[in-house]
Amino acid sequence: MASAKNTICLWFDKDAETAARFYAETFPDSAVNAVHRAPSDYPSGKEGDVLTVQFTVLGIPCLGLNGGPIFKHNEAFSFQIATDDQAETDRYWDAIVGNGGQESACGWCKDKWGLSWQITPRALTDALSAGGAEAKRAFDAMMGMRKIDVAAIEKARRG
Repeated sequence: MASAKNTICLWFDKDAETAARFYAETFPDSAVNAVHRAPSDYPSGKEGDVLTVQFTVLGIPCLGLNGGPIFKHNEAFSFQIATDDQAETDRYWDAIVGNGGQESACGWCKDKWGLSWQITPRALTDALSAGGAEAKRAFDAMMGMRKIDVAAIEKARRG
């Protein structure tokens, strides 16, 4: 398999492999492709420790780097996952939050490694794309939510 021309590199303290395996188990079209060990000691680890992990999340190539505790994830980067219905929204939200993650507002949550996810039903993006009063009603409804409630968004969109 040829390597991708562009890969998202995600910095982890030391749990890149565990995180990658969780993502591979949680999302379709996701896999752990390779685990590379350090050829010698480095500032935050020893020879033989997992240094990088090549993986995909919903078809997006990623590289997990075990770089130590220097840098932390924040909301400036997130994966936005488009979901088709409430069941899919619930499945991903519950997997992330239920595995040591944390709820936030408007469809955002964080996994236990601090990486941000937007679990975004297509019903919400469709409503916001509609513009006008329809979009405003859907947006106002979303602002009061943590996990997105598809039925409530659709109801708000209809008025």
